[in-house]
Amino acid sequence: MSIPLGVLTRYDEMGASSRLRYYLFRNALENGGFRPEYHPFFCAAYLRRLYAGQGKSRLLAAGALLRRLALLPRLPERLLVEYELLPELSAAFELKFLRRHRYILNFDDNVWEKYASRPRLAGKYDELIRRADGVIAANDFLLERVAALNPNAIKIPTVVDLGAYDPVGVKKFPRFTVGWIGTPVTYSYLEQAAGALRTMSRAADFELLVIARRDLEARAIPGVRMRFADWSADAEAGLLLQCHAGIMPLTDDPFSRGKSAYKLIQYQAAGLPAIASPVGENVRVIRHGVTGFLADSPAEWADALKQLAADSGLCAAMGLAARAAAFDYSLQKYGPVEAAFLRSALSVSL
Repeated sequence: MSIPLGVLTRYDEMGASSRLRYYLFRNALENGGFRPEYHPFFCAAYLRRLYAGQGKSRLLAAGALLRRLALLPRLPERLLVEYELLPELSAAFELKFLRRHRYILNFDDNVWEKYASRPRLAGKYDELIRRADGVIAANDFLLERVAALNPNAIKIPTVVDLGAYDPVGVKKFPRFTVGWIGTPVTYSYLEQAAGALRTMSRAADFELLVIARRDLEARAIPGVRMRFADWSADAEAGLLLQCHAGIMPLTDDPFSRGKSAYKLIQYQAAGLPAIASPVGENVRVIRHGVTGFLADSPAEWADALKQLAADSGLCAAMGLAARAAAFDYSLQKYGPVEAAFLRSALSVSL
């Protein structure tokens, strides 16, 4: 008999964090003895508006909160929660509802920064973590933070389904192509790395493929050959497989240090060597000189790209090493791990 599990996400499958850390695990949870019931907080219209650059909608957010409040009496006893149950409301208020449940929290970003300057909410996540039956963290930065508050914590990275990245029969783009994949919101990381990208363009002939939203072309970086493609779940793997390398520039700040390096994990699954900023989880995912390069200054970014573009043998060897390392960040490895952790933390026996 399967056990009902309320899965309280921020978004539906359109939202990357919710899709990858919750919906992707549906089969693993079912095979582990659960019957997951998914309940996104924000509606699809809210996320479409956000991705279109129109900002957050207070009206849609208010509607989302009302729907979540109406849902609470119907939730099963056991819950898996993305960050928090009731955004913008205090821990004391939220715990009035959670005390009737066994619950696990799941973090993949340094969301503490969101409430850091708001005294009423600054300690909310810490209090929820202390009361939780277990906590899942996507990287070491987050794990260190949550484990200090709750001893029943585990690291489960944001993973890929290796079966979706099949290189058989896929041809590379004719021009040496460097891929970047992300949301329109995180495109700002590329804009902040414009100086390094222009230095790279002077060092080697390449095209930067941005897999996010085609109309970002209006914000193309001058001096860099760029092509833009609309992201979709069906297209992302095929586009990455045709690239020669991938990049993940980051700024060095508290929020970025809490990110989960998912771009790098996708590049590994696609068999791509990667170049990335030496920030946070990036340092743990990339084996410098083996599966890719960690680059800080524009000169280091340009030198790394020049090596890959000029030496097809080196590029191929690093790509093979990256693909071999991908299992350590895969659904195939961590699906059973997550199901077992939930069973233990929520006192479920098969």
